[in-house]
Amino acid sequence: MKFYNIKDIDGFFDTVQTCEGTVELLTSEGDCLNLKSQLSKLIAYANIFSGGKIPEMEIRTSNPEDMAKLVSFVVTTVE
Repeated sequence: MKFYNIKDIDGFFDTVQTCEGTVELLTSEGDCLNLKSQLSKLIAYANIFSGGKIPEMEIRTSNPEDMAKLVSFVVTTVE
């Protein structure tokens, strides 16, 4: 699922850490980065985030409840 214009980056990653299964960022190059990994988190920050928000990212979760949790976070933080 694609997410757009995430402004609360720290809150988003805090929510990722509460997920029970894997949470992966799918890159435009076809790579999958485990967003629960601190190294992958730093790589993601450096490569795709700009201007204090996440303009677009595609996420895949192994647990449907985790996706629902992420969607809920994003929906509640939209201005």
